[in-house]
Amino acid sequence: MITTDLSYPIGKVSDQLFTGKGPYDDKLKTAALRKIELLPQLLEFAILNLDEAQLNTPYRPDGWTVKQVVHHVADSHMNAFIRFKLGLTEDNPTIKPYDQDAWVKTKDVSNIPINVSLTLLHSLHIRLYTLLNHIKSEDWQRTIFHPEQQKELSLWSLLAIYSWHGEHHAAHITQLRKRMNW
Repeated sequence: MITTDLSYPIGKVSDQLFTGKGPYDDKLKTAALRKIELLPQLLEFAILNLDEAQLNTPYRPDGWTVKQVVHHVADSHMNAFIRFKLGLTEDNPTIKPYDQDAWVKTKDVSNIPINVSLTLLHSLHIRLYTLLNHIKSEDWQRTIFHPEQQKELSLWSLLAIYSWHGEHHAAHITQLRKRMNW
């Protein structure tokens, strides 16, 4: 579902068919895992042939630049991998939140080309997909505790969030390209 909302071009995670709120379902899991598996290619296609000026264009007024979005997805999905591993190996571990707006302003984001984060995402998503693809159905109900949100999140909910997250940010870029006729 593509929307005209520049912040949520595919809708919010809660708007998605698969929100992780319902019970475990093999068909939904397969679709979500496919999104995890294909994200690096989707993001790579979204930025294909963009020049430096285009990479430094915000996807919306007061939004992050395309370059920041790509680095953010890498940062976020590294955290996702760690959150899943913690949830699989510990009982309801408390995760470490981070300030994503501060992270996109660090020097690695401004100084390193996006192909570094794309390469990282390709490798990371092989690991993430393999990890998630081998979770037993009963283990999807294992939880982590998110201290900022003050709630437990199941691994099933995390799958919903991160399968949406990559597509969400790729759509920021593809919708910007359409608006700008790039």
